[in-house]
Amino acid sequence: MSTHLSARSGAVAVLAAVALAAPVVAADTAAARGTKLTHAQAASKLRAAGISWTSSGHCSNRNNRSCTSFTRINSGTVSGIITFKRASRCAVTITGGTETGHASGQFSHWNGYKVDISPTGCVTNYIKHTFRYAGKRGDGAPMYKSSTGNIYARESSHWDITYK
Repeated sequence: MSTHLSARSGAVAVLAAVALAAPVVAADTAAARGTKLTHAQAASKLRAAGISWTSSGHCSNRNNRSCTSFTRINSGTVSGIITFKRASRCAVTITGGTETGHASGQFSHWNGYKVDISPTGCVTNYIKHTFRYAGKRGDGAPMYKSSTGNIYARESSHWDITYK
């Protein structure tokens, strides 16, 4: 009986280790496309996952640069940041979404591919130890890249994350 219990305990430990590693893989493979969400849909998913957000203007109007909006964010971007939170086990606070005032381009905030998050020690350590350093962006921000191409760029006041 003792041997059986020991073997079973070992199997449980292996399954637990696999379960803990699984979110890291999922965080790396989140597809950013998907469907476009309303602010309310995205906010509901983020809130349910324990992700908070802040807005300097205390608003969610996509056309106001002082707001933090999720209007027309890609469902894959929302899934990506939720998976990041679960994998990192860090508190995550979004400081920028799809509102106007960010740089343009195909994989932009406006087009639903990016979020900005607060640079806590936990978040920064997780990014630097999980993803590959990929050099500096044109604006000098150090970049870290996942194996699927997601980019984590450390800007002066936040992490700028692009989910591809």
